[in-house]
Amino acid sequence: MPRYRLTIEYDGTPFVGWQRQDNGPSVQGAIETALFKLSGEQTLVQGAGRTDTGVHALGQVAHCDLARDFPADRIRDGLNAHLRPDPVAIIAAVQVDGEFHARFSAARRHYLYRIVNRRAPLALDHDRAWLVQVPLDAGEMHEAAQGLVGRHDFTTFRASQCQAASPVRTLDRISVERTGAEIVVRCDALSFLHNQVRSIVGSLKLVGEGKWTRGDLATALRACDRARCGPVAPPEGLYLAQVDYPG
Repeated sequence: MPRYRLTIEYDGTPFVGWQRQDNGPSVQGAIETALFKLSGEQTLVQGAGRTDTGVHALGQVAHCDLARDFPADRIRDGLNAHLRPDPVAIIAAVQVDGEFHARFSAARRHYLYRIVNRRAPLALDHDRAWLVQVPLDAGEMHEAAQGLVGRHDFTTFRASQCQAASPVRTLDRISVERTGAEIVVRCDALSFLHNQVRSIVGSLKLVGEGKWTRGDLATALRACDRARCGPVAPPEGLYLAQVDYPG
């Protein structure tokens, strides 16, 4: 049974998230419906990360199994044809070994968060970035964020309903960079807790405003207390940028 790896880009605005749910359209459901139209097969599409409502992807990865052996290019082009008009694009499709698993084979996930820091409202980036109208010090945000790198108990920065067995995660890298009015926060790790990136970004905003110091962020991390987290950043600025695999 052939297995296909899909690299996927999507605008999360009209979806309840990646995962199929009863309360609205999902990215997973849209792709599974397109696969049925293409192949006539009911098949499960398993993603590398379960993005939430309104969260976008530049490089989500998923896999699926089909009974029929299709050329990979036909999978890509056929899915894109059947996905219209949903804002989902299959960037690439390749046939892979049956041992490959989009979620469990992943070696690192890369998320980015976009902040537009200006007074004027968003026109082109509405629902695709967080508009913050008070001035932010991106340099101070970056320096404060370095205290989060490494293996920590991230209880403070995870959703209260997070279902992960442990709050301990290793954050490999985090950076905050400004280009003009745009500030981009990048986070790299093997895996993330539910709302971890958005929680971190919301707290870093307080640092950028001068309401928190670097020490305040470090104290919040050590507290292992969800109540010590800053306001959670909205979903529209978050993107699953890339998923890495061995080899």
